[in-house]
Amino acid sequence: MSVTAPQGFRAAGVAAGLKSSGALDVALVVNDGPLDAAAAVFTTNRAKANPVLWSEQAIADGRARAVALNSGGANCFTGSFGFQTTHRTAERVADLLAIDAQDVVVCSTGLIGVGDETFRAGVLQGMTDAAAALAADGGDAAAHAIMTTDSVAKQVHVERDGWSVGGMAKGAGMLAPGLATMLVVLTTDAVADAAMLDAALRAATRVTFDRLDSDGCMSTNDTVVLLASGASGVAPTAEDLAAAVTAASDDLAARLQADAEGASHDIAIEVVGAASEDDAVVVGRSIARNNLFKAAIFGNDPNWGRVLAAIGTTDAAFDPYDVDVSFNGVRVCHAGGPDRPREEVDLAPRATRILVDLRVGDASATIRTNDLTHDYVHENSAYAS
Repeated sequence: MSVTAPQGFRAAGVAAGLKSSGALDVALVVNDGPLDAAAAVFTTNRAKANPVLWSEQAIADGRARAVALNSGGANCFTGSFGFQTTHRTAERVADLLAIDAQDVVVCSTGLIGVGDETFRAGVLQGMTDAAAALAADGGDAAAHAIMTTDSVAKQVHVERDGWSVGGMAKGAGMLAPGLATMLVVLTTDAVADAAMLDAALRAATRVTFDRLDSDGCMSTNDTVVLLASGASGVAPTAEDLAAAVTAASDDLAARLQADAEGASHDIAIEVVGAASEDDAVVVGRSIARNNLFKAAIFGNDPNWGRVLAAIGTTDAAFDPYDVDVSFNGVRVCHAGGPDRPREEVDLAPRATRILVDLRVGDASATIRTNDLTHDYVHENSAYAS
């Protein structure tokens, strides 16, 4: 269950000294073909890390043979020196694999501002070591090497008839659109061209990673890349490919949510009865980003008033005095007023479901988030790579 589960891929994860803990911190994923089709989506933050700036150019032709990743430093806001580090990383991998540097996607994660000469030396040596360690069963080591504050490695394998999609993800904090603070590598042995991959990836991220909103903070390094080797010889329809990529992305998004820093509740906010899908997303996100609501969930308090106050800040179409709100299956608010007693709601389980019915249309959307805890504040006040 990893990026190397589909045919035609090798991977590795090694320790290059970027993390003070000595843990794995450099990963390499290689597409051995016969195809080299690829697609990627990146953070919409205007402050983009050097690897994102490089990878946006590298993926423009719809081709990629390798993804080089490191944790232990974001290589963001490190100036032209940092961009040259990314460039040299791609060149090192290209030399080792006898491919073109423009066919290497580069990803970094960790503390912003880290990317000095020592960092560069570690990354380059790490790529040399990773290339030597490449193996068809190296996906698990690669998934561990991209972890920062993650407590577990996140991997997935979605099997279809004669072909499959594999993947790995990193992310535990700063989880918000666009994308979420994540590095994700998805692989498939299906026969597909770059245009088909791009359409499938964008359809998947729109309803999965883009709807994961743990703490409202957007990263500088977000990258989700999809590689196709074609090694299975099976050419699925565009719809089937998109469905499989979406299933893999949804699984990884759920794993990211479950590992969110300090969280004690995994909250699914389902908005129904909206005039449009965009309205449903806006309303759901307004709740997910409301610290009063998130603190209430941490305290096991079904405070539906905070839900109505949050959605009232949006421009979505609805009448506040015609909205229903349910917590874990108990409708505590009907038509903008009290309904069932709050004491009927059990918020002790980690899995928490909020249902908001706007009662104006047929559109719906679900946003994933987490509660706001003491542990979250502590971890993000003490964090350094």
